[in-house]
Amino acid sequence: MATAEALYVIPSAVLRNLSDKLYEKRKNAALELEGIVKQLAVAGDHDKIIAVINLLTQEYTYSPQANNRKGGLIGLAAATVGLTSEAAQHLEQIVPSVLNSFSDQDSRVRYYACEALYNIAKVVRGDFIVFFNQIFDALCKLSADSDANVQSAAHLLDRLVKDIVTDCDQFSIEEFIPLLRERMNVLNPYVRQFLVGWITVLDSVPDIDMLGFLPDFLDGLFNMLSDSSHEIRQQADSALSEFLQEIKNSPSVDYGRMAEILVQRSGSQDEFTRLTAVTWINEFVKLGGDQLVPYYADILGAILPCISDKEEKIRVVARETNEELRGIKADPAEGFDVGAILSIARRQLSNEREATRIEALRWMSTLLNRHRSEVLVFLNDVLDTLLKALSDPSDEVVLLVLEVHACIAEDPQYFRQLVVFLVHNFQLDYSLLEKRGALIVRRLCVLLDAKRVYLELSTILEGESDLEFASIMVQALNLILLTSSELSHLRNLLKQSLINAAEKDLFLSLYASWCHSPMAIISLCLLVQAYQHASSVIQSLVEEDINVKFLVQLDKLIHLLETPTFAYLRLQLLEPGRYIWLLKALYGLLMLLPQQSAAFKILRTRLKTVPSYSFKKEQLRRTSSGSPYSQNNHGEGGSHFPEDGNLNESSYDIHNGINFSSRLQHFMQIQHQHRLHLKSQTHSCFSSTSSTKEAQILEESEQPAPASDLNRPPSRSSYRGPG
Repeated sequence: MATAEALYVIPSAVLRNLSDKLYEKRKNAALELEGIVKQLAVAGDHDKIIAVINLLTQEYTYSPQANNRKGGLIGLAAATVGLTSEAAQHLEQIVPSVLNSFSDQDSRVRYYACEALYNIAKVVRGDFIVFFNQIFDALCKLSADSDANVQSAAHLLDRLVKDIVTDCDQFSIEEFIPLLRERMNVLNPYVRQFLVGWITVLDSVPDIDMLGFLPDFLDGLFNMLSDSSHEIRQQADSALSEFLQEIKNSPSVDYGRMAEILVQRSGSQDEFTRLTAVTWINEFVKLGGDQLVPYYADILGAILPCISDKEEKIRVVARETNEELRGIKADPAEGFDVGAILSIARRQLSNEREATRIEALRWMSTLLNRHRSEVLVFLNDVLDTLLKALSDPSDEVVLLVLEVHACIAEDPQYFRQLVVFLVHNFQLDYSLLEKRGALIVRRLCVLLDAKRVYLELSTILEGESDLEFASIMVQALNLILLTSSELSHLRNLLKQSLINAAEKDLFLSLYASWCHSPMAIISLCLLVQAYQHASSVIQSLVEEDINVKFLVQLDKLIHLLETPTFAYLRLQLLEPGRYIWLLKALYGLLMLLPQQSAAFKILRTRLKTVPSYSFKKEQLRRTSSGSPYSQNNHGEGGSHFPEDGNLNESSYDIHNGINFSSRLQHFMQIQHQHRLHLKSQTHSCFSSTSSTKEAQILEESEQPAPASDLNRPPSRSSYRGPG
């Protein structure tokens, strides 16, 4: 009925030309159709208008024939123009069929669909908005159309739709955002340009709050920064720059949701994306305030790796952001997650870049200084990582690790735990002791007091069941004690142990563990000037003690005796009658050295310089023979030592409360345990291979030790055996 009525209204020639293959005939037919509809509209004959529209849609736009579809589209546009102000009430009939034609297989049909909708939109303007979502979807697809003419037509339509939207009060941003969000990760460059264009246009409309919805499409914009097209990258960057400026000027911004996106994008493989993300994070940290407290850990996790970025611009911004973060003093009660930040710092200690590891350690120090009690709760989670960091190839990292350890170890319970763990790590990794032992021990002595550190180390080593390790560790600690400037105060304390009751326990404690190494004991006795006891220790040595390893250590000691540390000892040789036990000890060492060794020649040359005039018998009778303090001990409550060169040890058994006879027995017992342990080892030290290696080591030991070796703990290979 409706179709027949339409056929009655529209002349057959017009209908025939509307589906003609020639565009000009279709166009003329459309103009005639426009006049017919205009007359119907003036007459108010809406039923006939509806019949005409139905005819155009059903018989033409949905026709199997392409020319019919083209004619139907141009006819619908003409009908809309003819309806003018009354067109809005017929849009429900007109627009859907036009939108359907956007997906037509024939590119020319798609082209005419764009043209038709363009003409329709020009007539209805704001009334067009009810179909915006469908139109936007269609335009998004057409922006990437395979036909250049269709793309061009779509661009014209797109510009018109943008103009209509910017002037329309009925546009719903809330309904539009889901459409935008769904398409933001499309990779097609034409679609990306289309989307960025819409974002920019809508953001320019004062009544549309695009900033409030920025978290919904921010990730998509960042994704476009790495597009292969320079133009798209530039457009995305321009849009982001505009939004960042708006954020700076806005009193209310949802920093949290966007912070999560920025954190993820800061790890992008694309350099420009990383730089932009870090720049945004930098501004957020400055502007966000309390809003960002729950995200501090995530932000720090993003910033720390960027501190070591290969691109200088990123490094600069990342460092600035890091300092901004460190300057914010948030409270755990306000949501500041100390555990999460500590976990981030711990994880970054494994970063391959030194600068990042350094900053991670500084964060640990910052947390310890500000939230010590909270950090100690998570101590077990980070302690293993901190201990492993002591093997870091960077000295600066190791020093910072030690500062963190020292800060933790301010509490006695953690101090004990630290030293135990440290010794355990040295035991598991001898290379750590060899390469970093001196650095670690010296720094800890500065940070935690040398006396406290050495007493704790000595206590642990005294009961060490691994005798070989105990010997190696003691030798290393002894070398550090004798050579490090940081331990000069501890050496001075030890020098007072024979006359000062307060320092006696220090000597006794070290003695107990130093017994694991004969050369360490001899060195300690020479340091505290217990020369008679040093001589007794030397005399107590048996054949098995004097092996290659012992001689290597003895070689080092002889070279150490020539350093400023033992200047006082060399000066005492000016009074050999007074320090006869020193002479006996030194001659004892000389007798143990191979005559062809460099150490033998050095010590023999030194002893030859001892003035002989002091050996006159009458002077020996008038001079105390054992202690360097025999003339000064009246005020110290000490005892005199035998005179007249009497070498009987019985009068020196006890001095300042130290029972040297008992100490000597203890030393001999420990060395006996070492000898038994050595014999029980499955690998014989006297195999032909080992003998060859020992001969080589002995030959090397006869060469002067380089000065640099004196400050380095010995390697494990230097210490197999009780020596």
